Amino acid sequence: MPGRYYDRPMPHAFSRPTEYVDRVLDVVEAIPPGNVMSYGDIAEYLGEGGPRQVGAVMSAWGGGVCWWRVVRADGSPPQGHEVEALSHYAAEATPTRPGGDRVDMSRARWDGGAPPRHTGRPEGL
Repeated sequence: MPGRYYDRPMPHAFSRPTEYVDRVLDVVEAIPPGNVMSYGDIAEYLGEGGPRQVGAVMSAWGGGVCWWRVVRADGSPPQGHEVEALSHYAAEATPTRPGGDRVDMSRARWDGGAPPRHTGRPEGL
């Protein structure tokens, strides 16, 4: 897919792009500005994998999509990318908790609308 970082070798289960990788990245690209989904939300939406599998995809391939819109279940931004993520949240008017260091999941969580048709187990696992 154009614009995605498919040319970087990754030393884990998602070392090459798979249909599962594309499905995860498609969901991330669909998250509207000012909204977020947790890693677990994406896995549940897809009906496959879990938060760790989504995290592995984002670690390997998420640089080409709006990665800051994928957070931990408590609203914390991706580890090691907090400063940049918080800048994106401010620019997109993403609701944050008092103190501004986490997203307010009750106000910013995106439900994704209707789930996709594919269900099953991610390839490569």
